[in-house]
Amino acid sequence: MSIKSIIAKVLAGKIYKNTRKWADNPVATQQKIFWELIRSAQNTQFGKDHQFEKFTSVADFQKQVPVRDYEQLRPYIDKMLTGEADVLWKGKPLYLAKTSGTTSGAKYIPLTKESMPYHIEAARNAILHYIHETGNASFVDGKMIFLQGSPVLDEKNGIKLGRLSGIVAHYVPKYLQKNRMPSWETNCIEDWETKVDAIVEETYHENMTVISGIPSWVQMYFEKLKEKGNKPVGEIFKNFNLFIYGGVNYEPYRAKFENLIGRKVDSIELFPASEGFFAYQDTQKEKGMLLLLNSGIFYEFIKSDEFFQENPKRYTIGEVALGINYVLIISTNAGLWSYNIGDTIQFTSLQPYRVQVSGRIKHYISAFGEHVIGKEVEAALQEAMENTDVRVNEFTVAPQITPTEGLPYHEWLIEFEQEPEDMVLFEQKLDKAMRTQNVYYDDLISGNVLRTVVVTKVSKNAFQEYMKSEGKLGGQNKLPRLSNDRKIADKLNRQ
Repeated sequence: MSIKSIIAKVLAGKIYKNTRKWADNPVATQQKIFWELIRSAQNTQFGKDHQFEKFTSVADFQKQVPVRDYEQLRPYIDKMLTGEADVLWKGKPLYLAKTSGTTSGAKYIPLTKESMPYHIEAARNAILHYIHETGNASFVDGKMIFLQGSPVLDEKNGIKLGRLSGIVAHYVPKYLQKNRMPSWETNCIEDWETKVDAIVEETYHENMTVISGIPSWVQMYFEKLKEKGNKPVGEIFKNFNLFIYGGVNYEPYRAKFENLIGRKVDSIELFPASEGFFAYQDTQKEKGMLLLLNSGIFYEFIKSDEFFQENPKRYTIGEVALGINYVLIISTNAGLWSYNIGDTIQFTSLQPYRVQVSGRIKHYISAFGEHVIGKEVEAALQEAMENTDVRVNEFTVAPQITPTEGLPYHEWLIEFEQEPEDMVLFEQKLDKAMRTQNVYYDDLISGNVLRTVVVTKVSKNAFQEYMKSEGKLGGQNKLPRLSNDRKIADKLNRQ
C-alpha cells in the first residue's frame, strides 16, 4: 500500500467522524448556518433592502424575503457585474459562474471566497466517504480525469467569469496535480468534439483509475476509446474501477456503460451546481445522496404541487417528509437568497437526510393534468429495460396533443444502442411502468383520454446533433428528459 493510500484512509476516517457530528444534529446545524448567513449579509444592499437586522426568526426571513428565480434576482446581479461591492454578499464575488438556460441568455451566478471552498471540499469528501466505507484507496495512485469545460476565464470589472467546471479546475489540490488528466492545454480546447478526440489520444496509454463527468458526455469519450482500441474500456484501463458522475440520473445509462466498459464499476453520485454543492453519495449501501447541511447553505423546501400557488408553505429541514416532491430553495454564502434553482428533490432518508433529484420544476408533462416528472420517466424506462438486452443511449419524452389519427399520447423519442426485439411489447412494458409511476397518467389511460405510449426510434447521434445545434454540446449541458411542448421532439423528428 502506498503512502498516499495510507494518508487517504486516515483522512477518510477523520472526515467521516466530522460529517456524523453535523448530520446527526440537522436542525441545530441549519439554524447555525441561517444566522451566520443573516449576520454576514445584514449590511449588504440586499440585507438592508430586506431589513435583515430586524430578523428574530426564520419566519421573519420568510415574510420579508420572497422566493426568487434568476430573473427576479437579476437587478442585484447586474450591479455586481458593474463592479459594485456589498450587493448580495459582503465585498465582491471571486467569480461569476456563467450558465445558460434563461430567456434572456446567460446567467451569472456569484461564487465568493466563503462559498468556493465548499465546492472543492464536497467533491473531496465524497471520495473519502467511499474510501472509508469500502477500504479501497488504491485508485489514488492512478490517473484521474474529469470531463469538464474550459478553465480559460474572462474578467469584467475585477471579477473573473467562466463555467463552474472550468473555475473548479483552478482548485485541483497539489497532491493530485500529477494524477490529473487531461493536460491543461487539452482542457482549454473549446470545441467539445475536438476536445474529446484529444483526451482519447492523451489518456489511451495511461493508468486511468477514476473517471468523472456527466454520463452523456462520458459516454462519448468511452465510445471513442472503444473505437480506437477495438476493445472494451475496462480492458484499455485495467485498473479503472470508480466512476463519479452528477447532473443526471445514471440508471438509464448503466446498461450501456457496463457494455462499453465490459464489466461493472463502482460509482459515486454528486449533486453540484453553480449555485452550490448540495449533496453527494456517502454510502454504497443506501439510496440517495447526503444533503450537505453544514456547507454555507440554508435550505427551504416547497411541495412541487403547491409551488405555483400564491403563497406556498416553505418547509425547513425538520419539517420535510419522505416521498414528497419538493422544489429546492436555497440561501447561500455566495449571496443567493430564497433562490429557486429549478431542481426538484425527494427525500430517501431522514436519518440522516438523503435526497435524490427528481427533475426540474419547469421540465414536466402536464398537457392533460398528469404532471409527469423526470424521476418517473427514468424509473419507467429502467423498469421496461429490466431482464432484457435493450440498451439506450439517450431519450426524451413529449406530449402529442394533435395526432393525425386516434387519441393523444406521450411520445418517447429514444436513441437505442440495442433495440428491443419486439417494439410493441417494449411499448406495453413502458406504458405499464408509467401507469405504476403516476396515478394521474393511469387515470387518463383508463379513461380513454390518452392512448398508450408511442416509441419513436431516433437515429444514431441525433441527440448530440440536437445539442450541437443549440450550442450546448458537452460541458455541463444536459438534455431535458421531458418537455410540456414539442420543440425538442419536432426537431428530432425532422432529423
